[in-house]
Amino acid sequence: MNDKEGNAKASLFSKTNQLVKNGCRKMQTTEEKITGNFYDESNNYNYYTAQLYGSLFFTKDSVCGETNIVTGTEFNTEGKKGMEKHKAQLKMLFFNPGKKINGLPFMSNKTAIYDDDMAEYYDMQIDAELYRNTSCFVFRQKVKPDSKGKVVVDEMTTWFDDQTFEIKGRNYSLSYDAGVYDFDVQMQVEISKFGQYQVPTLIRYTGNWKAIFKKRERGIFTATLYNFK
Repeated sequence: MNDKEGNAKASLFSKTNQLVKNGCRKMQTTEEKITGNFYDESNNYNYYTAQLYGSLFFTKDSVCGETNIVTGTEFNTEGKKGMEKHKAQLKMLFFNPGKKINGLPFMSNKTAIYDDDMAEYYDMQIDAELYRNTSCFVFRQKVKPDSKGKVVVDEMTTWFDDQTFEIKGRNYSLSYDAGVYDFDVQMQVEISKFGQYQVPTLIRYTGNWKAIFKKRERGIFTATLYNFK
């Protein structure tokens, strides 16, 4: 977590193992370094950004009944609230980009960049280039200069393997100012192949956001996933 000058005021570095047995998953922490006021006196997160990160990547107790298949999954926010709702919204952004995300005040429809009333705000381009030593098609969508402020997704770039059409990586740039809250966020996701599965191997987030009744937060996190078995 950074201050307004960009200096780190709290941080967490950790290495964890996610262990799956009999349909349940639990986490084992092998290394952890903390600086600043990342946690409060009760060992709870002091920052909402950290809380969201922890809820996505960390496990306190055993989690059962999960599946590792995302294809065909319909993410939704129905019946969810608080952190569970925000987790579902973030998963929708990661795995179903360009679709409407319900429950975002003042801007739910603005994430549906392929709908006719939103697509007109973007320039779209298809090209070919090398990405992480793989020959790829690259699809870029960037908001037109005179449409800034009318959209949430300012830019999205996706790389597809030009032989299999599997997604190899995706970058997002999002921003919006709704008065009661504002944000400016960049995300990067890299995907690799493990056996028959596509798995995320790098997720990087840089965000600056402010919500009513909450202090502004400037956070950076990088999750590196490896050693799949």
